[in-house]
Amino acid sequence: MLLSLPVYAMLKLGVIFMPRKAREKSSTGIYHVMLRGINGQTIFVGNEDYEKLILTLENYKEVCGFELYAYCLMSNHIHLLIKEGSEDLGLIFRRIGASYVHWYNRKYRRTGHLFQDRYKSEAVEDDKYLLTVLRYIHQNPIKAGIVKDIGNYAWSSYNEYINSNRLCNTRLVLSYFANEEKKALQLFKRFNQETNNDNCLDYGDLLSPSDVEAAAIIAEVAGFERIIEIQNLDKSKRDDIIKTLKNRGISIRQIERLTGVSFGIIRSI
Repeated sequence: MLLSLPVYAMLKLGVIFMPRKAREKSSTGIYHVMLRGINGQTIFVGNEDYEKLILTLENYKEVCGFELYAYCLMSNHIHLLIKEGSEDLGLIFRRIGASYVHWYNRKYRRTGHLFQDRYKSEAVEDDKYLLTVLRYIHQNPIKAGIVKDIGNYAWSSYNEYINSNRLCNTRLVLSYFANEEKKALQLFKRFNQETNNDNCLDYGDLLSPSDVEAAAIIAEVAGFERIIEIQNLDKSKRDDIIKTLKNRGISIRQIERLTGVSFGIIRSI
C-alpha cells in the first residue's frame, strides 16, 4: 500500500523527486510502462485506432484485474501508469498486444510485429513519484508540440479526471490533493499544468524516426519527393501537412531541418 503523505504540499515546498531506477518487481505493484511501435512505427493512424486500444484496455481490465491511474496514447508510443492485479505485467501486455495487433494488422492488411520488443517499465514505489509520473504522462502531448493545453488532447487520461472517468481510478490520485472534490480538482489542474523538469522512463531519441525515415514519411504525407517545397505551399495546405507530421511522431526539430519551415511556425501550428 502506498504511503499516506501530504504529497501535493511536499511538491509545492520544492522537494525534487527524481525517478527511481527500474526494478524487477515493485513492492506497490505500480509501474510506469511504455510501449512503442517497432522502429518508431505509427501504431495509431486514425481516431478509430486510438479508440480500439482504449476499448482493449477497458476489456482486459476486467480479465486481468489491473488498475490504471494515467495513460497517454501518442502516434507511435503509449504511456501507462498501471497497478498489477490478478495477473502480472508480462501476461497483461501479451493479452493487450495480441488483441490490438491482430485487429490492426487485419485493418491495414499487414503482417508481423507492431510493437518494439517487450514493454519498458519502471517501478513506482511511493506517492511522490506516482504524481511525478502522472504529470509526465499527461504533459507528453505538450512536450511533443501537438497541443498547447493538455486538456485539448483527446487521447490521455487528463480529461478523465476533469470530466468523467472510463478507465482510470481517479479517486486515489485526487485524494492526494484535497479531501473536498472541487478543491482537489483545482489543485490537480494546477499541478498538471506546471512547468517542470520531470525526467521519467522514456525511449529518448528512439521515439522519433531517423531523418531518413522521417523524410520518407514527409514525402508520403506531402505527396511529392522534394519535401523542401513544403515551405512554398499556401499556408492552409502547409499547416495541414505539418499537423499530420507532428501526429505521426516527427519532432519539430526534424520537420524544421528537413522542410526548411521555421521552428516558430511549426510550434505554433
